[in-house]
Amino acid sequence: MYPLATTTDVVARFITVFTQVMTLLIVIRAILSWFPVDPANALVQLLNQLTEPILAPLRAVLPRFGMIDLSPLVAIVLLQVIGAAAGGGRLY
Repeated sequence: MYPLATTTDVVARFITVFTQVMTLLIVIRAILSWFPVDPANALVQLLNQLTEPILAPLRAVLPRFGMIDLSPLVAIVLLQVIGAAAGGGRLY
């Protein structure tokens, strides 16, 4: 018989999975930015709606480096740190 998961375990697992999914979505969005993609595409719009709440505040804080947007890189690093802290120190 398996012991029941505590609330802390459930929250930690949720945070870990959330950070992994958001990292993947941000990577996909960054890769898609290299190609001519129709911004009216439903999948692209969904991807933007899911990732923009994380990327927009970072863009407001980070300095500009010409045409290079470093907010996805910073977001991925922050998400991995948060996920590792919640998941017991494992970096993915």
